[in-house]
Amino acid sequence: LKFGGGLAPGSPPHGIAGRCLPGDEAMVTVVNSKADVLKASQALAVNLNAAKGLQEVMKTNLGPRGTLKMLVGGAGQVKITKDGCVLLGEMQIQHPTASMIARASTAQDDITGDGTTTSVLFIGELMKLSESYLGDGLHPRLISEGFDIAREEVLKYLDTFKVTVRDPLNDRERLVCVARTSLRTKIAPSMADPMAEAVVDAVKCIKKPGQPIDLHMVEILHMKHKLVNDTRLVKGIVLDHGARHPDMPKRLENCYILTCNVSLEYEKSEVNAGFFYSSSEQRDKLVESERKFTDEKVKKIVELKRAVCTEENKKSFVIINQKGIDPPSLEMLANEGIIALRRAKRRNMERLPLAVGGVAVNSVDDLDISDLGWADLVYEQTLEDEKYTFIEGVKNPHSCTIFIKGSHDHGIAQMKDALRDGLRAVTNTVMDEALVPGAGAFEIAAHVHLEEFKRTVQGKARLGVQIFSNALLAVPKTLLENSGLDVQEKLLKVVSERESKGLPVGISIVTGDPIDPAMEGIWDNYLVKKQTLGLAPVLASQLLLVDEVIRAGKQMGNEG
Repeated sequence: LKFGGGLAPGSPPHGIAGRCLPGDEAMVTVVNSKADVLKASQALAVNLNAAKGLQEVMKTNLGPRGTLKMLVGGAGQVKITKDGCVLLGEMQIQHPTASMIARASTAQDDITGDGTTTSVLFIGELMKLSESYLGDGLHPRLISEGFDIAREEVLKYLDTFKVTVRDPLNDRERLVCVARTSLRTKIAPSMADPMAEAVVDAVKCIKKPGQPIDLHMVEILHMKHKLVNDTRLVKGIVLDHGARHPDMPKRLENCYILTCNVSLEYEKSEVNAGFFYSSSEQRDKLVESERKFTDEKVKKIVELKRAVCTEENKKSFVIINQKGIDPPSLEMLANEGIIALRRAKRRNMERLPLAVGGVAVNSVDDLDISDLGWADLVYEQTLEDEKYTFIEGVKNPHSCTIFIKGSHDHGIAQMKDALRDGLRAVTNTVMDEALVPGAGAFEIAAHVHLEEFKRTVQGKARLGVQIFSNALLAVPKTLLENSGLDVQEKLLKVVSERESKGLPVGISIVTGDPIDPAMEGIWDNYLVKKQTLGLAPVLASQLLLVDEVIRAGKQMGNEG
């Protein structure tokens, strides 16, 4: 807030304007006269409308049957997505309350990798259902207390409802189901199903015993080529550049790989010195002595190559260098049949030893066979002006590449966003060692549980619990709505099924009938549910308790 901005000369300091009223009673206002002030009911209406407006935008995205949104930028660039986090990140939201909800929901995505749309829906539903009670004169503080009681109870219930998974890394089928559930909400099933297996294999590849999973070790690379269905997992590394000499081989098998960070190019002396010569022989000697330092390093690499690769063992040699390799050095390496890549990216240099083995060396002195990695196949693929180098057939890799292909940018961008969410979903399962039945099963079960629990709550806080209980049904309702089914009839059927049988009951998006999510292989992340239940009610309570919105811009101090 800006106090004291834009006051007339001689007015009281600190923005306190004294105004004389009849009877000489002084009224004091501490807010700039040009600031927008929204009092109690207006402030509440603004917050409620913002939450409901954002909910209306996002609700059609939820679930496998959700629709897509097309975002058009100022320069005409187009993005098509149904990922809630991408949508909230790319949209320009000017309303402060809506912006606050969007930021909180995207923070959830940063932590857990999913649940953005669910959070927005849940906050919007809590606000929408509170509106009628607030209109009847119920104080927001009492609703907020009810939310807190309900939240604690639902979080306890979540711990009893979750399904514990012992040693999830070895339960490949369950992990594929988790990845498939996540990916199907972002991309078409025809693409999601093969990608689910690739995602699980990628996480299993990079997991080291006793260490947390580092998803940075999965490189996601794209190539504008063929169809999105041709996307595949490469258990190795794909580099987005190729060899820099025309005579170097394009394909080698049974390769030793040297990963190094050594300058193999001519370097000028740091001291300014002048060299004078009087004959061509002296000039040749000068050039030779200048090159000698670099050539010696190249010769040491060539000697190692000759020691480990012989005619008998049919082995070959590849160098991947983070620094430069100049043309004479490339010529020497090409003559030996070595593939040499220069100026490799730093992130690839970290992944290479994890993928192919060996050690990243900073000096060519004392090189040994133990410093070398291994790959069955190294080959180069050229697409227009771009070159890609594939390193495949590595032993015990702890780094891999998901190589996305697609004919257009929209498909590639959509696939990239979906894969990141799929990787996070599998990682969360491995870390939590627990899952929650999906297809709206938890929300329905929690609603039924709270309906019984609210009888034990005394006073008006019970109304807050009731609002919370009904708001949980926002997810199953929206799933049915997006599938084009009769919401009331199908929802009542599923709720009564849960009440009568007491088993996890989800919703079929095809028929709307009750299904067993475990049998269908629909699983949600425990961490995502926990985070949503921890975040949404707290933010909704804070927005309900706002009774004054004061908007005073910085520019007010420069006016008048």
